[in-house]
Amino acid sequence: MTATPYRAGFVSIVGRPNVGKSTLTNALVGEKVAITSSKPQTTRRTIRGIVHRPEGQLVLVDTPGVHKPRTLLGERLNDMVAGVLADVDVIALCIPATDKVGPGDRFIYQSIVDTPRPKKVAIVTKVDEASKQQVAERLIELDQLGEWDLLIPISALTGEQLDVLVRELIGLMPESEQLYPNDNRFDDDEDTRIAELIREAALEGIRDELPHSLAVTIEERNTREDGLERVFANLVVERDSQKSIIIGKGGSRLKEIGSAARAEIEKELEHRIFLSLHVTVQKDWQRDAKKLGRLGF
Repeated sequence: MTATPYRAGFVSIVGRPNVGKSTLTNALVGEKVAITSSKPQTTRRTIRGIVHRPEGQLVLVDTPGVHKPRTLLGERLNDMVAGVLADVDVIALCIPATDKVGPGDRFIYQSIVDTPRPKKVAIVTKVDEASKQQVAERLIELDQLGEWDLLIPISALTGEQLDVLVRELIGLMPESEQLYPNDNRFDDDEDTRIAELIREAALEGIRDELPHSLAVTIEERNTREDGLERVFANLVVERDSQKSIIIGKGGSRLKEIGSAARAEIEKELEHRIFLSLHVTVQKDWQRDAKKLGRLGF
């Protein structure tokens, strides 16, 4: 018998903001590699989660939600998406089962249909939140939208059809050597992941305008004589009113953010830390090229 060839490659997960791309990435990898939030446009960086199977390997690229940009940051995020799409093996478009295919989905489809190299996959997400009729309607709408190499309904929350999705995606990959060692689940550096976990904690329960205006930088990490690691982070917002929201009355909100973030960071690093958070205002940083550069965009 001829051995089944090993396959490996890159999958870009795309879709409108907040359709479940980061949740799907985390579910496939089996641990948190991308932050999730109820707020749209949470993802800012191209995060690679790595799925390992005996027959192959998937490197998942979780891009920001494609949207009509209103700021320089928005333009740069869309440019990031375009760069990723030109260099992957499969593009997977996510559509939630609860929402009809709309103009935003068609806009994204048109942007990916013009990229000839990658294969195209449509994923109907959040089937656990939808009726069977809604799921059937989404599948019909997507079938009518264009041609797909794979069209599949899944739930990242319950795990429904995730194994099927992984198997089918690996089947679409080119024959290849293993791209990452078996113990690698992601390829972000630690500072980036720590900053994203702090931003995730800060995004919980806040007003709609803050997700777009909040950035986090790691200013310093050092270890005390007793072995305790200290992490000093800066939360950057655009207005004094946003700073007040982050800090909260008597610093209560910032303490909640610090406590939630520290718990996640300690899981990530597998040791205790001291976390110091500072909030600064950089007016209209999303529209300032120099400030964007300093913040890593």
